[in-house]
Amino acid sequence: MPAPVLAQGEIRLDEIEVTAPPGAAASAGYPGGVAGIGGGLRPVEAASAGIIGGAEANSRPVTRPGEVLEAVPGLIVTQHSGEGKANQFFLRGFNLDHGTDIAILVDGMPVNMRTHAHGQGYADLNFLIPELVGAVAFHKGPYFVRDGDFASAGSVRIDYLDKLDRNIALTTLGRFGFRRGLSAASVPLGAGTLLVAGEAQAYDGPWVVPDALRKLNGVARYSQGTATDGFAVTGMAYWAKWNATNQIPERAVAEGIIGRYGTLDPTDGGETGRFSLSGRWSQSDAGGITRASAYVIRYRMNLWNDFTYVLNDPVTGDQFRQRDARVLGGGEISRVIQGDLFGLPMENEVGVQTRTDAIRVGLFNTTARRYRSTVLDDRVLEASAAFYYENRVRWTDWLRTSLGVRADGYTADVRSDTPANSGRARDGIVTPKLGAVFGPFADTEIYLNYGGGFHSNDARGVTATVDPASPLFTVSRAPFLVPSTGYEVGIRNRSVAGLETSLALFRLDFASETLFQGDTGTTEPSRPTRRFGIEWSNHYAVTPWLRLEGDLTITNARFSDRDPIGRRIPEAPTSIASAGLTFGEGRGWFGALRFRYFGPRPLIEDDSVRSKPTALLNGRIGYAFDTGTSLSLDVLNLTNARADQIAYFYASRLPGEAAGSAGRHIHPVEPTAVRLTLAGRF
Repeated sequence: MPAPVLAQGEIRLDEIEVTAPPGAAASAGYPGGVAGIGGGLRPVEAASAGIIGGAEANSRPVTRPGEVLEAVPGLIVTQHSGEGKANQFFLRGFNLDHGTDIAILVDGMPVNMRTHAHGQGYADLNFLIPELVGAVAFHKGPYFVRDGDFASAGSVRIDYLDKLDRNIALTTLGRFGFRRGLSAASVPLGAGTLLVAGEAQAYDGPWVVPDALRKLNGVARYSQGTATDGFAVTGMAYWAKWNATNQIPERAVAEGIIGRYGTLDPTDGGETGRFSLSGRWSQSDAGGITRASAYVIRYRMNLWNDFTYVLNDPVTGDQFRQRDARVLGGGEISRVIQGDLFGLPMENEVGVQTRTDAIRVGLFNTTARRYRSTVLDDRVLEASAAFYYENRVRWTDWLRTSLGVRADGYTADVRSDTPANSGRARDGIVTPKLGAVFGPFADTEIYLNYGGGFHSNDARGVTATVDPASPLFTVSRAPFLVPSTGYEVGIRNRSVAGLETSLALFRLDFASETLFQGDTGTTEPSRPTRRFGIEWSNHYAVTPWLRLEGDLTITNARFSDRDPIGRRIPEAPTSIASAGLTFGEGRGWFGALRFRYFGPRPLIEDDSVRSKPTALLNGRIGYAFDTGTSLSLDVLNLTNARADQIAYFYASRLPGEAAGSAGRHIHPVEPTAVRLTLAGRF
């Protein structure tokens, strides 16, 4: 939605530093707010951490809801399948797949799904309604005590608004059958506010077999008070179904078997649903603030994919169905206590988090979505609990520190239809977190950060002993929790009026990236890794109506052991860059121009096969009338670049081929598309 239409109802936090309303910052995941409770300590952060206001996030023209997260510097959000499937993420030299090492939360609820049918940490953000986003808080690296599983590369916390300044209604029509309608309203109710929003969307895409996406989405929230003294109860409902044109072999296009937007299996696709009820409560007093939150989510998903065509079964094909059905629940309670240490300002934060997933997960061989045989059909009960503590002290006007520790415990009970793969597992990990900030010196701060992190593995890979497709073959068990260690030194400067520049040098070591492969039902071993790199981020408010931005990330990603096959980490991006401008304030003309560069990546360990770079330019132009109505035009892929969303290298077999062949498989970027939005506020 055009930024001016939302400007009065959004929370503007263009700078990380100071003046955000305490409730807004706190609700975005910053304990005590950016400036602390009642003007107390500001939590020690990092040069690579920050908050993005909802108006800023919505000022960017995007193709799909998850791309709102590209407001986070250095984060790439892409897609290799139908629009209803979870996005694929890239950050700091990681191919994060669908969310393995980036923790994503919406209104305090985890989006990442553990022991998921398609992939560990699967994070489907298609239920996100961007116009309701109030703030996006991001951290990179495993340095923050509230971040646990999946947060080694970073975390993103998204919070919705409690109320709108004015009600919203919009309609969008666009090329390739794009149709979207949204209505959102908030009204006083008793001592609080009721917010209700509904969304419907359809999209076909440029594909020979249309995506035929059909999506329904709804939110209802009742809130009282503020994020520091008040409560909110929220219900969300989301349902979608779609067809999918997955990645295709380049050789099939080169040989004229299919076109660039064609498919080799027109029956791929999926359906999903997500229903949640969540609540938060907070209360502040002279000694600090107490917060509590809880949630319960019912989630369903079916995916039909065929990535190798007739490689394994020349007669009936290689399509498979992945089913995931679960109920999960959990919560968090924390207390920030203000005090002093020998007369020095001090805060202590202590918290507890819990989560339990009751899961039924299956993998089935199919042909044209028709069942042929069962590979696995398992039931998993997985639970975790975490305790965290952090001490923050301001030693002088130019030095503040944080010292924290986090302890996580996991347990799982796997009931497999292959008895040899059933079993129980438990594991635990303790991770330290350290931070220091020096300054400001001449409007400059220097940050030092160190922390341990981890990601959990699929519980089925932890208990499995045999290949479910071939029980005579044994498999190696995966570790339940895989540790990581991160280091960062950074600097942030604001000496030029309106300009904020940050520079960070980082390193992240992983003991192993062994993962359970949902597509085969087996564990794929990996090797220890090391990534180090540099991030440079710039945000310049030239005038109240003109903003410029530019970000660059360069990463060296390698396996840290030696092996003759090579040391490059497949799919690890070496360079990511973005730049843009946004103009307009209030009524009148507004617009944006966004450039995004996704650099080439090694596709195999010896770097002999690489992906091609992808450079995309999106634009928006619009006008906001005095009546509260606005009209805007988004142009996506403005230069009509023939680029790839994603590229892989693996073996597949086309119909008519005598044997399988390894090669590049790509999912192309959609050609130029225009979307016209008529929006009103009343």
